[in-house]
Amino acid sequence: MADIAYIRVSSVDQNTDRQLDGISFDETFTEKASAATTKRPELEHCLRYVRKGDTLHVHSIDRLARNLGDLLSLLKDLTSRNVAVKFHKENLTFTGEDNPFQTLQLQIIGAVAQFEREIIKERQREGIAKAQAKGKHCGRKAKLTQEQVEEIKARVDRGEEKKSLAHEFEISRQTLYRVIKE
Repeated sequence: MADIAYIRVSSVDQNTDRQLDGISFDETFTEKASAATTKRPELEHCLRYVRKGDTLHVHSIDRLARNLGDLLSLLKDLTSRNVAVKFHKENLTFTGEDNPFQTLQLQIIGAVAQFEREIIKERQREGIAKAQAKGKHCGRKAKLTQEQVEEIKARVDRGEEKKSLAHEFEISRQTLYRVIKE
């Protein structure tokens, strides 16, 4: 029976220090990744690591999952393997025992986390749309200049090998084909 910690922040410039501060664990899995999906390397490693009788400690529900479906699925998986899950901020522990009040709390908090994530995405889309309306470029800077695009097209028309052109311009062949097609 071990105490395992899962700590997550969304980006590399965020700090994990405030999560589960002052508590010692047998093993800690720390991740800097979005919770938009459960396909996170450290989470997957943690899920493989925990054993029957262990307790998985998480700072708050939104650190484990940002949508209700993923949250419920993760909890069902863990508790079915007799792994308890403790959320410190909400002061909730799930063991797989039937507790309707805790289930209600979990679903409400999980739904709020999902709602927050959707609001953030909506604001982001609105911001991008406004920036584009003002003529600002959003997204990654173009890898090739217009002159390079024209040179590539001319050289392809002359029969040069596409693989060597992609290598020379340090772009993928997929990018090269997209440029040729435009």
